[in-house]
Amino acid sequence: MKTVSLSDALGGGEARRGIVSAIRKGDILIYPTDTVYGIGCDAYSGAGVGRIAKAKGSGERGFSVIAPSKEWIWSNVTAADACRKLADDLLPGPYTVVFAAAKVAPKAVVSKEGTIGIRMPRHPFTALVSEAGVPLVTTSVNLAGGKPAASLGDVPRELAAIASWGIDAGTIGGSPSRVFDMRTGDIKVLRR
Repeated sequence: MKTVSLSDALGGGEARRGIVSAIRKGDILIYPTDTVYGIGCDAYSGAGVGRIAKAKGSGERGFSVIAPSKEWIWSNVTAADACRKLADDLLPGPYTVVFAAAKVAPKAVVSKEGTIGIRMPRHPFTALVSEAGVPLVTTSVNLAGGKPAASLGDVPRELAAIASWGIDAGTIGGSPSRVFDMRTGDIKVLRR
């Protein structure tokens, strides 16, 4: 895993171009968010999503995504007007909003129930996802049942081994995002 500082990743140089290119190619990255470190890849890369699920040991599918834009969100979900308004108010922020997935949503991240979790972290890293123009899978960096990584030094070696890039923002003291379930048109707050 090639490690770069967040400031280098956000700069206009080689690191930024390399990370944006890696996102578009479906490479796996470890990156900071406004809650905890995440691991992800292009949500349209079924192979990449499968590698992350296998390495985490969770067999998990239906990961959330960091949306590249609000336009992308509204093209890939079905939502009542009241839910759209609340999501517009919440995002960007430390939240995951769960919607019914539209037919065009990336199949690798749609749950068995037909839902998709959407994030737009209030974090500078999100600008790289927007620049790449593709949704990035996002799940906390931990093995099944383990504590999420607060720094790159906490990343389990099984997950570091599958990542091509690691973006270092130091220690993040957050907790996983708060989840709002809006799939039925009713708004429910779920605990994590």
